[in-house]
Amino acid sequence: MITYQLALYTHITCAILSFMSFTLRGYWMILESDLLKHRIVKVLPHVIDSLLLISAISLTVFLGQYPFVNDWLTVKLLALITYIILGSIALKRGKTKKLRITALAASLMTFGYIVSIAYFHHPLGLLSRL
Repeated sequence: MITYQLALYTHITCAILSFMSFTLRGYWMILESDLLKHRIVKVLPHVIDSLLLISAISLTVFLGQYPFVNDWLTVKLLALITYIILGSIALKRGKTKKLRITALAASLMTFGYIVSIAYFHHPLGLLSRL
């Protein structure tokens, strides 16, 4: 049986692994490394992100807080969608290297915003404390 603590620590661990994996792939994209083509580099992020999503859903159930009901979770979900789109542009869909690097930087900033929303349980994240 999944407990709140297990879901929380799984979520945090997977978020860290996802961030590290994305950052490394972004670095390889800048270097135009062939490592990006390796099978495990293409598969492992999907495994990590699937566990991240499962743990996120578990946490919403444990907390009884849901997107489109609780504003901070709604904003976190919208920021996550933005992060995914920017990440896709950075690693795959960007037509130029400049666009891919710009999308990479924007996606990393968006990730930081998502973490601050999660930490403060507020739509403004860290900005809510200023």
